[in-house]
Amino acid sequence: MVGSDVLVIDHPLIKHKISLLRDVNCGTKQFREIVCELSVLMCYEATRDLALKRCSVQTPIIVDENSYVLKNKIVFISILRAGLGMIEGALELIPDAKVGHIGLYRNPKTLEPVEYYTKLPKDVENCQIIVVDPMLATGGSANDAIDIIKLSGAKNIKLVCLIAAPEGVEVIKKSHPDVKIYTSAIDTCLNKFGYIVPGLGDAGDRMFGTE
Repeated sequence: MVGSDVLVIDHPLIKHKISLLRDVNCGTKQFREIVCELSVLMCYEATRDLALKRCSVQTPIIVDENSYVLKNKIVFISILRAGLGMIEGALELIPDAKVGHIGLYRNPKTLEPVEYYTKLPKDVENCQIIVVDPMLATGGSANDAIDIIKLSGAKNIKLVCLIAAPEGVEVIKKSHPDVKIYTSAIDTCLNKFGYIVPGLGDAGDRMFGTE
C-alpha cells in the first residue's frame, strides 16, 4: 500500500522475516538478527528517493563525468531502547551516516512517553533524518521524538518502524504530516495495555532478553 504519507512495504522477504519475529518461539539471538536484517531491507526502501549530485570519478580507464553521490548527509536516530536494534542494519546500508539517540520510556500507568536522554549530531538542519523504532504503537514516543528533532532544526524527516498500529499512524499523520512513515504492516489495533495486536510483544524486551 502506497500513500503520500504512509508506505507499507510489500516485499516477500520482509513479510517472511516479520512472521518469524511474531513467533513467540523466536529467541533473543534470532530476534536481534532478524531485526537487523529487516532494518537493512526497510531502510533501503526508505532511501529510494534520496537526492543525488553529479560528480566525476577516475576509473581505471577514463574520468567518468556521470557518476553520482548522495547530496545530503544521512542521520539515523534511534528511539531508545528498542531502536538500537535497528541501527546496526541501518549502518550496514550507509556506514558513514551519523547516529543520534533519543531516550524515551512509556509510563506504564498513563502510557505517555517520558524523555530521559537526547544526543543528536550538531549539523542536522540540512541532513536527511531517518528515525528508527521497531514499533509504532500509541505514537506517543515517535511523536515526541520528532518534536525534539524538529526543535534541533531538522526539516527532512522519515520514520521507519517494523510494525505499526492504526492509532499510532494517525497520531503521526495528524501532528507531523510532513513525515513519511515506512512500515512492513499496519496491524489491527492496540489492546488495553497499549500493545499492538497481533503485534510481536515488547520489542525491547524480546531483543534484549529482559521479558
